[in-house]
Amino acid sequence: MHNPFAAISGSIPPLAMQIYVAAMFLLVVAGTLIDLAHKGSARYFFKHRRRANRGATRRVGAGETAALAAQTLVVSVLAAGEFCSFWRRATHLLTMYGFVLYVITTAVLVFVYPTAAAPGPAILPALWYAGAALVCAGGLWYWLLQRVDVVAEGNPRFRLVRADLFSLSLLASAACGLIWAPLQAAGDGLWAKVFFGLYLFSNTILFGSVPWSKFAHMFYKPAAALQRRIEEANGFRANLPAPADRPATFGSARRRPRNY
Repeated sequence: MHNPFAAISGSIPPLAMQIYVAAMFLLVVAGTLIDLAHKGSARYFFKHRRRANRGATRRVGAGETAALAAQTLVVSVLAAGEFCSFWRRATHLLTMYGFVLYVITTAVLVFVYPTAAAPGPAILPALWYAGAALVCAGGLWYWLLQRVDVVAEGNPRFRLVRADLFSLSLLASAACGLIWAPLQAAGDGLWAKVFFGLYLFSNTILFGSVPWSKFAHMFYKPAAALQRRIEEANGFRANLPAPADRPATFGSARRRPRNY
């Protein structure tokens, strides 16, 4: 029930905290645009979409598109349906929902209840703590037990690559926040300042490294998942043979294998 942002309003003006949060938001927007421009993801996406529209065998109406969008939101985004493993999906959902809760409650506490005179309802700090704890639970579970490259390629467990920047900085932000806030509430000024500095540093890395991390993927992966569902509905098949239930467009008809 301790609002850590309201407690530091005596030493750090609320306006400074709000400017910092706004700057982090702008870094995410700018970093995502840089990522799209550098990798050519947007250009490739729209080029592929035009190709899919030309190669479609049927037209998908507005109502069907809306239904596919709702299905993508529920299955691919909210339920992380792209993961076949239940445990991998569980770690992803813990981290994702924890991150969303962590970010939203931070914005509300900083912009709406930034002072000790009006710390806000007790449920908001509790949700902030819960979001950070979910991030730590999902992130540590993945890093210590489920790293894909460790299982598939036999790499060392703590081998780091640039793509790990997002998950590690997010994990560091949540962990430092969970340590800083209780230290501040207990009145331990020195260590509270140390972990508050680490908290700011990890957040700056998290939101400032978007062009080099996987942060931007969370924005255009749903669009790619929706486009894939539309292609399945309109009959477009990119670089794939015709289904087994109909003959191919060239050569002889497909036959069932002899060992079927």
